[in-house]
Amino acid sequence: MPTLTDHARSLFARPILGWVTVIRPDGSPHNSVVWLDVEGDTVLFNTAIGRAKERYLRENPSVSVSVLDPDHAFSWASVSGTATFTTDDGNEVIHRLAHKYTGADFRELAEDERRVTVRVTPEHLVEQSSH
Repeated sequence: MPTLTDHARSLFARPILGWVTVIRPDGSPHNSVVWLDVEGDTVLFNTAIGRAKERYLRENPSVSVSVLDPDHAFSWASVSGTATFTTDDGNEVIHRLAHKYTGADFRELAEDERRVTVRVTPEHLVEQSSH
């Protein structure tokens, strides 16, 4: 399995919106804009249990996560792999991501809202650097 390059790791670590592509049950792609972070060679995002991307990933854990440098249109990275899920850190991670992207806590969670962290270990890495 490939490890993240310094370039890819630096993009995923920045507060840049990324997008996640998952597969719907009918085989068509479903894209979502997400907050991202990186832990070593693992890219992560967070969602609420029951949302489309979470449901689709439970059925088919194949996922692609991409980010584009807003300062350099030809500087980007995309990882594809298999999603793994953790719920024990879901609330902590969404607040950490909120601080990274907005500088503030995430909104108050609804009483029945449960968060899940989705981690993607790269099986494929494609990137381009304009530097």
